[in-house]
Amino acid sequence: MALTYNQINGITRDKFIPVLHDNVFNSNPLLQRLKSKGRYKSVDGGNKILAPLEYDDVSASGWYTGSETLSVTDNDVFTAAAVDWCQLYASVLVSGRDKLINMGDSRVIDFVASKVKNAEKTMAAQLSTGIYSDGSDAKSIVGLRDWVATDQTVGGISQTTYTWWAGQVDSTTTTLAISSMQTLYHNCVLNNMQPSVGVSTKANYNRYYALLQPQQRFVDSQTAKGGYTSLMFNGIPLIADTSVPSGHLFFLNEEFITLAYHPERDMSFTGFKDPINQDVEAAQVLWMGGFMSTNNRCHGKFSAITA
Repeated sequence: MALTYNQINGITRDKFIPVLHDNVFNSNPLLQRLKSKGRYKSVDGGNKILAPLEYDDVSASGWYTGSETLSVTDNDVFTAAAVDWCQLYASVLVSGRDKLINMGDSRVIDFVASKVKNAEKTMAAQLSTGIYSDGSDAKSIVGLRDWVATDQTVGGISQTTYTWWAGQVDSTTTTLAISSMQTLYHNCVLNNMQPSVGVSTKANYNRYYALLQPQQRFVDSQTAKGGYTSLMFNGIPLIADTSVPSGHLFFLNEEFITLAYHPERDMSFTGFKDPINQDVEAAQVLWMGGFMSTNNRCHGKFSAITA
């Protein structure tokens, strides 16, 4: 007896989708790091994804003597950044022709597996591109080029009006040098908080490699375990990521970036359905969430490196 819809849906949901989920996050070094560091977080509902921000000290404070009157004047020390929920999908389509050509239970399952694999690659590419996006696609997650900027309104807060919300940006350096990297890195350091990873284009990764003496080419063991090579800069890994836009190199403090997701849309599978006007069975893999930074001044970027 041929496999039923319920059986195909069950096999896909139980066997293929968990693998798809893991492979999507293992396909990109930054996505992989965010998940392994607990920065891929479930958020339940709400009209927007909110993150509280501490941006000022308490004004009612100071040294005092004896019975001196203590100030109880209140001041705002918290606000919140908010981003819209963004939805991503990839369809898994099996035409009637394909199903007939691949008759037999094992061949049908293999064919469905190949279609899910294709959806996996698509979802990975979309998420990877999204985390470096610049806001030009209003439906996409808000990416690092928007967060690590000086002139954007991001998370509902203007970086021009509130300079504490701006990132550290070098848009003038065109030739990569250790000195310019050190300057940008140092600009991202705030008290005991410092960048935890650098991500760059392959070209800029190779340029940094060429700047190093052979004995300085150390790698980060955690990154290597994930299948990615890295070089070290100030004790943090610098990783090449094919999704990083041309000319860019980022220094990021991962403590302050989060990829949030809705628990009901974490690579969820709709199951195959029959459209009323096509000889095809269609299902979707769905994701809903947002990308957020909560302390932009602790991130930095080069945006114009060409040599």
